[in-house]
Amino acid sequence: MQQPTHQHFYEPRLGHGLPHDPFNAIVGPRPIGWISSVDANGRRNLAPYSFFNAFNYVPPIIGFASTGWKDTVANIVATGNFVWNLATVPLAQAMNASCAAVPPEVDEFELAGLTPLASRLVAAPRVAESPVAFECRLSQHFQLQGADGTPVQTWMTFGEVVAVHIRADLLKDGIYDTAAAQPLLRGGGPGDYFELGKHHFMKRPG
Repeated sequence: MQQPTHQHFYEPRLGHGLPHDPFNAIVGPRPIGWISSVDANGRRNLAPYSFFNAFNYVPPIIGFASTGWKDTVANIVATGNFVWNLATVPLAQAMNASCAAVPPEVDEFELAGLTPLASRLVAAPRVAESPVAFECRLSQHFQLQGADGTPVQTWMTFGEVVAVHIRADLLKDGIYDTAAAQPLLRGGGPGDYFELGKHHFMKRPG
């Protein structure tokens, strides 16, 4: 396959030389880690994280990175649990409202006009309006570091999914319909989001 004759090259430590850092846009669009938690006193918190994904099948493990030590991370470390809620296109404005920088005593459920719903196995509530939710127990938590061992002001949190809630109409003949859920995906710009586009089906060889 012929390679393009011109490429933009840069070393991140020296700067990208572009109007906006392309890193997030290249690794994307990405699912959103819409994380609900409670602190040791039961105060609710809800916040979206753009560095989020699934990492293991058995047991199912998801994780997200928090740039800066934030209320969500502090709550999860203190209580050992959290809930991931699927951010969808119809819930885009509510999700965006929940990312406001507010003090710990402010309830983002109320701020975003969302309904907290009690979970089955963990203390953190889920978003009633979200069609899918994962109840999670903290499995690992650590601070990231660069290749030279220098600590980065970003904390990684992994959780084992111990309970799953799926709105029944999203199961078509027992198979989850990803597109029907209208997941909202994060882009790389300061406010870029995407919806799912074309569907391709491809079996693995062998």
